[in-house]
Amino acid sequence: MPHATASWLVDNTALSFTQIADFCGLHILEVQAMADDLAGAKYTGRDPVHSGELTHEEIERGQADPSYSLKMQKAPVDVSRTKGPRYTPVSKRQDKPDGIAWIIRNHPEISDAQIGRLIGTTRNTINAIRERSHWNIANIQPKDPVTLGLCSQRELDAAVAKAAKRVAAAEPAAEGEEAVETAAPTAPRDDKQELIAELRREREEAAKAAAEAAQEAEAEAWLTAKRAAEEQGEG
Repeated sequence: MPHATASWLVDNTALSFTQIADFCGLHILEVQAMADDLAGAKYTGRDPVHSGELTHEEIERGQADPSYSLKMQKAPVDVSRTKGPRYTPVSKRQDKPDGIAWIIRNHPEISDAQIGRLIGTTRNTINAIRERSHWNIANIQPKDPVTLGLCSQRELDAAVAKAAKRVAAAEPAAEGEEAVETAAPTAPRDDKQELIAELRREREEAAKAAAEAAQEAEAEAWLTAKRAAEEQGEG
């Protein structure tokens, strides 16, 4: 929640915009827009001292020396989302295919649904990368999604453990099915309802992602216009 943390630091400290931007991983113009109350979205401040990410001493050290870079005392606690697609900043969305390719290559046991939740993508994109039919497949380089900032190491480890457990449970079941195959024919599997539910989820995720993209595009356009205006003013 970098924007909420930055909003709190702007309102409650005398840290410079550069210090806040560096600590929260934001562009300095985003922080300046918050300070000028010009940001497209209003954020409820999130106290990093209360969460243990900063101390009052660290803030005071930064206020005393504008060139000082704040040091995080404790990594933020991951907040799990139960609905909707994972939010990915615009600057990182181009890295999604690289992260997907890495998971497919290194952890084939992870299901498409798990990859979708980890990276915040759709099954169509995953299948296109797996089948090498993605429009940009020539430029996709498998890279660790944790290093790319698309998910946390804890989330990736949990997905790997869950997939391994599912595979281990499926193997004895498959052996048992082979043993009784001649005695009792298996009932045909009906995936129609599952497919309908999956399509509905992907449609909802696409709509939400489009809305987020529109909001971010508006914010980027505002920042670009502001930057251009500042450059003209300096000229």
